[in-house]
Formats: sequence, structure tokens, C-alpha cells
Amino acid sequence: MRVLIALLKTMRPRQWTKNAVVFAGLVFDGQLFVVDSLARIGLTFVLWCLIAGTIYIVNDLIDIEKDRQHYKKKHRPLPSGQLPKSVAWVAAVVIPVAAIGVTLLVCPALAAVLLGYIGLHLMYSLWLKNTVIIDVFAIAAGFMLRVISGVVVIEVARFSPWLYVTTGLLALFLAVAKRRQELINLADKAQDVRVTYKQYTLPLLDEMLRLVLTGTVLAYTLYTFEANPELPTMLLTIPFVLYGVMRYMYLMHVEGKGGAPDEVLLEDLPLLIDIVLWGICVLAVLYLKL
Repeated sequence: MRVLIALLKTMRPRQWTKNAVVFAGLVFDGQLFVVDSLARIGLTFVLWCLIAGTIYIVNDLIDIEKDRQHYKKKHRPLPSGQLPKSVAWVAAVVIPVAAIGVTLLVCPALAAVLLGYIGLHLMYSLWLKNTVIIDVFAIAAGFMLRVISGVVVIEVARFSPWLYVTTGLLALFLAVAKRRQELINLADKAQDVRVTYKQYTLPLLDEMLRLVLTGTVLAYTLYTFEANPELPTMLLTIPFVLYGVMRYMYLMHVEGKGGAPDEVLLEDLPLLIDIVLWGICVLAVLYLKL
């Protein structure tokens, strides 16, 4: 039982929020209350949790020695010895094979997207994560694939390309913010934990954050205007987006958070309230035509 619990911890179930973007196509295409579409997206979400969890296992296996030097990662099941490497390797093979097998029965196009994600993150674990700037782009690409999977598994008619841009830029923002906070927290040990920290500097990461943050807000603004000309009230959701990114910047610069975006999103009450209010506002505009 302890080994099973350790395996589940290694798969990072708390990071389910990253996979929630698969619902974007469903929600923004107005199919939230279509039972068949909701069921297909729900299954897609579960499959993504399994596949993403497998990637975390592989990452921890590859980085086990470096993680033992990390102030926080050293407590994970693999580097701390709670999870045997043999069990982790078996799970890393069996889980994705089973998940892809199920996916082929449901939607071959979805299986192709999931295989693309597996290939991307295997490249990330072995090479891309050691390439400055490309490493954060690879992370953002993973989020884009999540959005694409939510579109290919159901038939959508009104999903705007601007949402792809917004999602990609937001993921890039969170990835850069995580790099920035880790660089601060690790201090002198940063270069021993991640090769790219020999090239990343705080001024560079701050400039990258400004650029990506500006692009994110602009892309979302264009979405509200271009994709929904018949629903000008969608513009009312922009203040919630602005507050959300500003709150995240506050948490990062003032409270020293941002090293774990999933924890920030779930643990900061003002940010969580803002996300809920944004969601309510979006649903009201799209489904009630307010």
C-alpha cells in the first residue's frame, strides 16, 4: 500500500489543474450541457491525468540524482527512496500503453495528440529542458496539445484560434515565472539542479515575463472582441484576467511564490475567487447571452 501511495504521489494528482484546459473547447463552443460531448471530454481529462502522471514518473527517474539536491524535490518518493525504481519503470510503461489503447477505441485523433505529448516530453526530459528558452516553449506546447485534444475529441464550430494563442502564452508565462522563482530559491545550487540556470538570469526572466504577460492580455482581449462580435459583453471578463495576472505577479514578487503554479492557483484565496468569478461571467455571457 505504501508503494502504491508513493506511486500516486509521484504522478502528481494535485496538478490536475493543468489538464483542466481540455474543457476549453467544450465550454467556449457552447457544448457544456451536451451530455455526449461532456462525457467524451471527461474521459479525455482522465486520460490526460494518466499520461501526464506517467511523464512525471519518467522525469523523476531521469532527474533522481539532481532532485536529491533540490530544496523541495528531494522529498519526492523516488529521490527519497519511498518508491523503488523498478516499480516506477513498470508503471511508466504499463500506464501509457493502457491509456493509449483505450484512446484508440474512443478517438484515434486523440491518441495521436497524446502520443505527440509523450514524444515531446520524452525529448524534454532527455534534451529540451537543458536548452535555454526552448525549455519553457516545450512546456507551453504541452498545454497547447491539451487544448487541441479537447477540440479533436468533439465536433466544435465556434472555437476561436485566439484561445490557442491565449492558452499558449499563459502557459509560457507560468513556465517562466516558475523558472524565476526556482532560480531565487535555489540560489548557489541552481546550476547543479538545472543546466539552464547557468544561462538564465533574473533580469532576463523578468523581461521575458513582461513580454509574455503583455501578449497574453492582448491575445485574450482580441479573443473577446474578434471571436464574439455578437457578444460585446464578453469584454467584461477582461478585468478578471487583468486582476488574475497582476495578483500572480504580486504573489511572485512580494510573497515569493510562483515556484509551483498549481499550488498557487489552489491555495491563494483572492486568486481562486477571481478565477471562479471569471468562469461565472464567461458562462453567463456564452450560455445566457447576457
